[in-house]
Amino acid sequence: MSENVKETFSEGVDTTVPVPLPVPAPAPAALRARVRSLGPSMTRSMQAVAEAVAEDPAACAALTVSDLAARTGTSEATVVRTARLLGYPGYRDLRLALAALAAQQESGAAPAVTVDIAVDDSLADVVAKLAQEEAQTLADTAAGLDVAALGSAVAALAGARRIEIYGVGASGLVAQDLAQKLSRIGLIAHAPGDPHLAVTTAVLLRPGDVAVAITHSGGTGDVIEPLRTAFEHGATTLALTARAGSPVVHYADLVLATSAARETQLRPAAMSSRTSQLLVVDCLFVGVAQQTYETAAPALAASYEALAPRHHTPVPTAKRNSTTR
Repeated sequence: MSENVKETFSEGVDTTVPVPLPVPAPAPAALRARVRSLGPSMTRSMQAVAEAVAEDPAACAALTVSDLAARTGTSEATVVRTARLLGYPGYRDLRLALAALAAQQESGAAPAVTVDIAVDDSLADVVAKLAQEEAQTLADTAAGLDVAALGSAVAALAGARRIEIYGVGASGLVAQDLAQKLSRIGLIAHAPGDPHLAVTTAVLLRPGDVAVAITHSGGTGDVIEPLRTAFEHGATTLALTARAGSPVVHYADLVLATSAARETQLRPAAMSSRTSQLLVVDCLFVGVAQQTYETAAPALAASYEALAPRHHTPVPTAKRNSTTR
């Protein structure tokens, strides 16, 4: 967790925004995912540089630092800072990654597809666009996921005395999904749906417990407040968010990045943002199940056995009543 702070944020809670720190250099294929994840936390000038290299890697790979600065209307210092924030030691390393990405694209990689859905789109078009967006979201999330942080999160959850998971709205559904998964392998996990209950559960957490915050924006006060409370009481804290520089990160010992999926007018709670979170949740669950297999396997078997009769209840033949008019 970073202690560098650049500004104060207020959304019902007193919190601060950490300055994003450089992260390990992504593989060329993961560059777009890294740009989408870090973009919202960048300055406008850095966003211009990041978007330029992600959209046209072949052209940018041929540019000097001065040329790219001129192309994006920024400065050489901004170009270098952007390269470092994206995980590269310097601009030369970024150019090499761009050249590799361009070569991959020329070898037959699928081009990016615009997935904005119009009011008059046919259902066939809607299906195709949503499927493409979901697939891209999963690919972006997998490419940008910090496996070392994931491993630390799995270890914390596997050894936790108690786990509290916080989320509201669409993220609340994901929180419930993680809670029920962990519960089925014998862990004590809850996802309180009421914001007041969330804070009261957080107050009771101690070292050895784990608190998980799930928030796409990273700025939801009803999620940040219980995570902050858990953090202050010594629990291990984990945040799933698409905003690397968002307020929730300030109270997270571990951060797992989800894809910064776009949310449009027709999809204000985009399915792709939830899909990204669910992928990370599944990775956490499988990792914990692996580490606790001796107890997880019998617990899963017992839960399947308990539910089996409910999936095979005979259904009486339905008869439609007809009326004569």
